[in-house]
Amino acid sequence: MNYSLTEEQQLIQDTARDFATTVLAPAATKVASDRALFLSNLKALAELGFMGLNVSEKYGGTQAGAVAFSLAITEIAKACASTAVTVSVNNMIAEVIESVASEEQKATYLPLLCNGDFAAGGFCLTEAGAGSDPAGMRCSAVRDGEHWVLNGTKLYITSAEYAGVFIVWAVTDKSAKKGRGISCFLVDADTPGIKVAKAEHKLGQHASSTNEVIFDDCRVPVSALMGVENGGYKVAVTELTGGRIGIASLALGLGVAAMDYAKAFTQERQQFDQAIADFQGVQWMMADAYTELEAARLLTMQAAYLKESGQPYTAQASMAKLYASEKANDACNTALQLLGGAGYLVDHPVERFLRDARITTIYEGTSQIQKVIISKHLLASR
Repeated sequence: MNYSLTEEQQLIQDTARDFATTVLAPAATKVASDRALFLSNLKALAELGFMGLNVSEKYGGTQAGAVAFSLAITEIAKACASTAVTVSVNNMIAEVIESVASEEQKATYLPLLCNGDFAAGGFCLTEAGAGSDPAGMRCSAVRDGEHWVLNGTKLYITSAEYAGVFIVWAVTDKSAKKGRGISCFLVDADTPGIKVAKAEHKLGQHASSTNEVIFDDCRVPVSALMGVENGGYKVAVTELTGGRIGIASLALGLGVAAMDYAKAFTQERQQFDQAIADFQGVQWMMADAYTELEAARLLTMQAAYLKESGQPYTAQASMAKLYASEKANDACNTALQLLGGAGYLVDHPVERFLRDARITTIYEGTSQIQKVIISKHLLASR
């Protein structure tokens, strides 16, 4: 297998790394309390082409493919995980629209998501009783003449506060078997009947807003239906698969950033008249962490390559997401341990990396759900 990058992929990785190093990293703590700065960075990334990396140029995308997307998210996450998750989710939403929506919907929404006119999009799937089991959602859409009326509440919606459009999943046939009566809709954020609740206070990724979104007799035209009526569950499951490549890439970036910082620290920090890095125990901790992160990188690149090549990649995406997220958390813990007491202080970024990494084993499907998916594929031929 050829692991070398194309010229375009290398350019995108280098551009993402340069922007992350010069713009995102210096502002990584400030953006949590400075929403204007955070949105300004998103706009700049859109202008660089990072908000639609796998979207056709016809609709304003970069059309660079899944591998380039993964590389970019990893570099961005090394500097600011909040920015990385916003970019990742926006790319996922744009891909959903391009793959499922009508031509009119694509022409309307994709340029706005790609060029930054919309700061981001919102992926309204999760509910209080429908997290790992999205088929159990209760949010409903009832046909009323030339409109659909949406009622229900969505939970943990990334970017909801500044989203320009939401993709909303709702039950449209309550008599259908579980998961078969769900449709998805494109809903403008300023549609009457939508309320975005206050931002949740989270352990990490503070700059990225996470909100409850409430639909109260929210009327949308029949043209807001995206794809086939009652065919929305398959859309959600399919797109979550691609989203897992984004989260694997994000986790990888956090793990590498934490270990790179710890490596530099141990080379400078002196104990017992020598650098900490000179102790074999420390060296082995670094060797283990970097080996696991490299394995995570290869799993993630494999999943991205398969997706880009049009080959089945569901199991590989789950393997990448499972392994990368778990090993990123391990790497962040190792990095903090290598810094000792200093690692526990906000003076160093490792504690932020650790907090930001924790959610990667939960969103886009928990580690336990990834094991369920992987197992099903392993046993499918029985």
